[in-house]
Amino acid sequence: MKRRDFLRSSLATGVTASLISGAVLPAYALAASPKLPDDPDRINNSIFLFGDNVPRYNRDAVARMAELLEQRRAGSDPQRKKTSDAYLVNGTVGELERRFATLLGKEDAAFMPTGTLANQVALRLLCGEHRRAIVQQESHVYRDESDAVTTLSNINLLTVGGTKASPTFEEVVAAVTLTEKGAYPLSVGAISLESPVRRADGAMVPYEVAKEISTFARPKGIGMHLDGARLLLNSGAEGFAVDRYCALFDTVYVSLYKYLGAPFGAILAGTKAQIEQARATRHIFGGTIYHGWQSALLALDALDGFEQRFARVRQAGDRLLDRLGATEGFTVRRVEHGTNIHFVEVSAERQKGLEERLDKLGIRIDQIENGRLALGFNETLLRRDTDTIAKAFAS
Repeated sequence: MKRRDFLRSSLATGVTASLISGAVLPAYALAASPKLPDDPDRINNSIFLFGDNVPRYNRDAVARMAELLEQRRAGSDPQRKKTSDAYLVNGTVGELERRFATLLGKEDAAFMPTGTLANQVALRLLCGEHRRAIVQQESHVYRDESDAVTTLSNINLLTVGGTKASPTFEEVVAAVTLTEKGAYPLSVGAISLESPVRRADGAMVPYEVAKEISTFARPKGIGMHLDGARLLLNSGAEGFAVDRYCALFDTVYVSLYKYLGAPFGAILAGTKAQIEQARATRHIFGGTIYHGWQSALLALDALDGFEQRFARVRQAGDRLLDRLGATEGFTVRRVEHGTNIHFVEVSAERQKGLEERLDKLGIRIDQIENGRLALGFNETLLRRDTDTIAKAFAS
């Protein structure tokens, strides 16, 4: 049974405790554990070696929200007391928008209910009257948004890169040339790059490649959009800085629920003029919901210190992979330009009882398929020291 099917069946039958999650599918269902542990609070102490988010019970998320509201009520800053927004204006939504604009190095940012909407709005604005956009074949825009760009905005998508995370500069130039130099020339309005690419095991488009594409596109009037839903998961990578990477793009989208603990939402950043237009387009698309403060409040909480924490996650993940790679029966396969996903080949002898043994120690892993185990690192990795986790695998 696939992980998502297992989760759905578990929720339907009441097997899985009430949880809040983002894009990550949380808790024991995904580890294919036959039953829940006796201690229902064990989820708060377990290490989940899959997914981006920290699994939480709904009750804990609600309790944290109440705690944050009380902190604001008791604080001395009058602006921070104004938590609630009205149709995504002011309150914590406005505060979150300002925080992200600064973080991403952009003039302004707008709250979007979903990442799909953020991508749709960005490509619509960047393309303008131009009816073609270039995207990766494995991107969310092309594979997971039901041709929304074409259906809603009459923009045709040209795919590049094949099954790779990153297209080459030459592939992008060839795609632009193809559409501009035909018998009936058309112009490309935007290039969208997803980075990291979830369908390519979380690999990044390297900075040098993105820079080369951006340098080529901008003089031609082609807008650059970054689907950076999971961008902050690259925190701690050598030479990586969020604002430096985002400077290559005109618009940037970041998810609020995949790893920042919010139940929904996204941020779209760009120039003031672009974001003013984005808010108007959001309304046309039916995305100006009455309140977004609940998501903004939890995302603001997680955003404080996130880059520093995830840099520690990356370091801990690297140490664990090094330890496993030095242990007989485990062969590490790192993802090139990877973020928080890597693979370990596990010998048949090592597989015996591994999942059950780890489960007893509060370490959850995904299913081993054809001797291959995907390891996904998130903040739960910091709940135990690396040596203890490595010994649990090797014992």
